[in-house]
Amino acid sequence: MVDQELNELRREFLAESAAKVREMEKGVDGGRSPESIERVTYLAHQLKGSGGSYGFERISAEAAEVEKTAERLLGGDEAVLESVRKHVANLRDEIEKQAEALR
Repeated sequence: MVDQELNELRREFLAESAAKVREMEKGVDGGRSPESIERVTYLAHQLKGSGGSYGFERISAEAAEVEKTAERLLGGDEAVLESVRKHVANLRDEIEKQAEALR
């Protein structure tokens, strides 16, 4: 019973995480205003903290990379944009992989 409940919580977390990643993708691809980059950084920070709590260490690690590289975008370092995109894509892929494993 406990495993089923935990897996249900993990599925909910992954669904919410997928929505956050879609928002992050839009923030990175659209305009890259300071506000959108700050939002990407905030969402990544949330996923970094909560991913590990649910046992998703890879999600937490990728979110930490998104947060770190997005902060560099705020400093005006446009050369890191592709790195941010790569880490967001990795994060999306890992969330999808984990969601599939829980089905």
